[in-house]
Amino acid sequence: MTTRHQALIAALPKVELHLHIEGSLEPEMMFELARRNGVTLPYASVDDIRAAYRFENLQSFLDLYYAGAGVLIEERDFYDLTWAYLRRAQTDNIVHCEIFFDPQTHTGRGIPFATVYRGIRRALDQAKAELGISSKLILSFLRHLSEEDGLQTLEAARPFLAGIDGVGLDSSERGNPPAKFARLFAECKTLGLPRVAHAGEEGPADYIREALDVLDVCRIDHGVRILEDSELVARLARSRTPLTVCPYSNVRLKVCDTLEQHPLRELLAAGLCATINSDDPAYFGGYLQENWLGTTHALKLERTEIVQLAINAFEASWLDAADKAMHIAACRRIAATFPD
Repeated sequence: MTTRHQALIAALPKVELHLHIEGSLEPEMMFELARRNGVTLPYASVDDIRAAYRFENLQSFLDLYYAGAGVLIEERDFYDLTWAYLRRAQTDNIVHCEIFFDPQTHTGRGIPFATVYRGIRRALDQAKAELGISSKLILSFLRHLSEEDGLQTLEAARPFLAGIDGVGLDSSERGNPPAKFARLFAECKTLGLPRVAHAGEEGPADYIREALDVLDVCRIDHGVRILEDSELVARLARSRTPLTVCPYSNVRLKVCDTLEQHPLRELLAAGLCATINSDDPAYFGGYLQENWLGTTHALKLERTEIVQLAINAFEASWLDAADKAMHIAACRRIAATFPD
């Protein structure tokens, strides 16, 4: 990667479309919140926590992820967590983010939905006013739990839907196909909530098709296994259905052996609306800028590919048409100052 490419990446305005706010919980904050809330962690130090970040698969990560979330108890904890991510996002030149939160991770241990939502919402609103970062908030259902549990979570969310911009589906993909949540997503559609779903990460490419056809999603989170199905590739290329790809996550969770083997470049070459995101950056070793830089270096991305990834992210976002056009024009204007 040339220094010019590094400078271009730093200069481009960015969108993050696949960020789990609980996955931005850094070990230092985990210890601070544990102390503040009287929670005993099974780790003696920050270094011990980081040593545990050697994951064999998605499930081994989730086990640690859910354990870490146990320090989040009060509204101010969720505010502090979200505000810390947003301050970091500002340094990466992120101008818009669409973040997931997992209420079932917290309500299942007795934390009220309102506590979770209000802390996150307050930080998002403050970031818009003070940092100029716009945002959308996506309620993500946990697929390893039952559909009935998801429906109960949707009921708890009803008083707050004015501040929730869409719904998603995450957690353990294997053995939990999208169709398991057909009724839940149909109800979300009735409520006018846009829908996305994790699919084609550890699960097969057919889970992508199922998410589209059964859950009627408008965006696929991850989706890297789509290349196993040429018909599906052609379909999503035609429709410009976005893929929110997370390169560092894919390597840390053994979806790809190395970053050099990541299929992002193939996704772009196939005409897919692929984007770069960080997923759970505190656990996977890199926030958005680091994912951009590391992936560009490993795959030897060209200037045109870098710019296309930035434009794709704005196209894939839930910003209104005028804001999309404004940001895409800015990307092109900035790119023109970094000729090959």
